[in-house]
Amino acid sequence: MKKSNSIWFNLDWITVLLYLILVFLGWINIYAAVYSDEHQSILDIGQKYGKQLIWIFAGIFLAIMVLTIDSRFFTAFAYHIYGITILLLVAVLFLGKEVNGARAWFEFGGIALQPAELGKFATNLALAKCISQFDFKIQKIRSYIVLVGIILVPALLIILQNDTGSALVFAVFVFVFFREGMNGMVLFWGFSAAALFILALLLDQFDLTIFLLIISLAAYGVLRQSVKEPMIGLGVIIGTFLTIWGIDSMAGLGGTPMQLILITTGINAILLMAYGIFKHVAEVWRIILFFVFAVCISVSVNYFYSHVMEPHQRDRIDQVLGRKVDKLGKGYNVNQSKIAIGSGGFIGKGFLKGTQTKYNFVPEQSTDFIFCTVGEEWGFVGATTVVGLFLLLLIRLVNVAERQRSQFSRIYGYGVACILFFHIAINVSMTIGLAPVIGIPLPFFSYGGSSLWAFTILLFIFLRLDASRTKNLR
Repeated sequence: MKKSNSIWFNLDWITVLLYLILVFLGWINIYAAVYSDEHQSILDIGQKYGKQLIWIFAGIFLAIMVLTIDSRFFTAFAYHIYGITILLLVAVLFLGKEVNGARAWFEFGGIALQPAELGKFATNLALAKCISQFDFKIQKIRSYIVLVGIILVPALLIILQNDTGSALVFAVFVFVFFREGMNGMVLFWGFSAAALFILALLLDQFDLTIFLLIISLAAYGVLRQSVKEPMIGLGVIIGTFLTIWGIDSMAGLGGTPMQLILITTGINAILLMAYGIFKHVAEVWRIILFFVFAVCISVSVNYFYSHVMEPHQRDRIDQVLGRKVDKLGKGYNVNQSKIAIGSGGFIGKGFLKGTQTKYNFVPEQSTDFIFCTVGEEWGFVGATTVVGLFLLLLIRLVNVAERQRSQFSRIYGYGVACILFFHIAINVSMTIGLAPVIGIPLPFFSYGGSSLWAFTILLFIFLRLDASRTKNLR
């Protein structure tokens, strides 16, 4: 075999090195998180860090196995891998073990396997296969339906397992679609919906509707490059509202402000549509669509929040938005995590010297809250270094994805980067109180075999595809 055609020669060793460094740092911090004077040996397989070491070696073995598989296997069997994973996600609902209220685990002789973790790289493979097909056009409505279906099936099955945090990860594939030519307006509507969800929880419905009216008028003015028309529109809206309010008062109907503003909105929407038709103003329809979309989302939020979301999920959102302060109850984990990270100062308290860590003040510190161990013992310097290493890995993955000759490999590579980015951003944010606690691990750091193996397979499939980039043309 020519050296230039060797897998090991073409392997991206920079990414491999970053992976090994992150895995090693994760293992060291798991040791620090659960360290006790009774169990000082870092090789004690009876402790979490000892088990993690075994899982690390198993993960490296899996990585080597993935690298030895012909890269064409992943293209040819992408749908088969996806289908098998879906079957596992269905089976775990009936045969799985319940852990922390989620029936999401298979247990084999003391080893637990979480199919939801496998679902990430399996879905990534299926999406890459689908989009890279010769006749696939991502701009078509039919294409969006197919892609959303591929994502929704595993996501809904994971939600049924009561593991909403893992299901949210699948939303990040929208950035992959954007890279492959999806209309940017889809992202705009998605971010608008997310912003409206937050605003609907922070603002009274009446105030939010008024705010949306002002934003819509301002947007119309920008699109039309005119100040006069929005000001006339504002005057018409105010006049309509005052008229309706006067009629309501004289008739003694007792309408609420929200009811009056909705009636006003309906009347002015009809007037605006008539104006658009008469004057042939295309911007009118865009603004009406945006406003109707915004109002529908904001009105439905309270129902979704009150009747669909679980109580513990509402409590976590309330904590993040400042609607509720409960430092000894639902907000205890985050509060203790922030104390731990803050107490680390600039250079930290030193390895194995973290008091918050040593005395178990932070629950789940070896898993979801492993980053606060870094912050307490290694301080700002250590936390910045870890985040910097993750950032280098993400940048490297994007660069490697862009050099692919195969569309399948490029799409899969962007999927890997997006999945890792979501996990890193949300996990770090929730430890410092910037995001709700949704229970997702920090890649290569958090304790657990399933997540480590899944992230390893996810990453090394891409490295295997990249090693064959000179051969892969699809």
